[in-house]
Amino acid sequence: WDGKKLRYEAFGEMLFTHKGVSGPLVLSASAYMSQEPENYQMLLNLKPALTPQQLDNRLLRDFAEAKNRDFGNALDRLLPRSLIPVAVRLSGIPSTLKVHSVTREQREAFAALLQAFPLTPVAFGSLEEAVITSGGVCVNEINPKTMASKLVEGLFFAGEVIDIDAFTGGYNLQIAFSTAVAAAN
Repeated sequence: WDGKKLRYEAFGEMLFTHKGVSGPLVLSASAYMSQEPENYQMLLNLKPALTPQQLDNRLLRDFAEAKNRDFGNALDRLLPRSLIPVAVRLSGIPSTLKVHSVTREQREAFAALLQAFPLTPVAFGSLEEAVITSGGVCVNEINPKTMASKLVEGLFFAGEVIDIDAFTGGYNLQIAFSTAVAAAN
């Protein structure tokens, strides 16, 4: 989401790291980020297998089992430990509020937060850490049948040196292999 329109939506794997987020979803989404990262917002569904009603039922069950605990200490079965303080802060529900005092409106808003959890990227990873890159030799300057340069005779290109991107899952490898075979032939 870039403030104007949805740029990328997918279901898959994402990893919270000590520096930010990574994984196949993040790598694929980054291909759609042409501006500075802080111009985008990510909305994560932390409970994608649950409908809103199923999530509300789950919260009701968890809250019933922890009705005398503080809200901030009653989410350990729902979220990873390191994510709990962030979710509590974003919810606006006081961490020390007893679970039995959480209102229906607060619970529903918390469930909605879990299914549209906002993250704002602040920076891309360094080039040294890059798993994927963007850019390269313009495809309009390459003969697609031979991978030969249209500008320099005897120069051929293959793989990620060409300005083409593909989703994670082996597609970049396939592009590398296919363009290498075309160039070799």
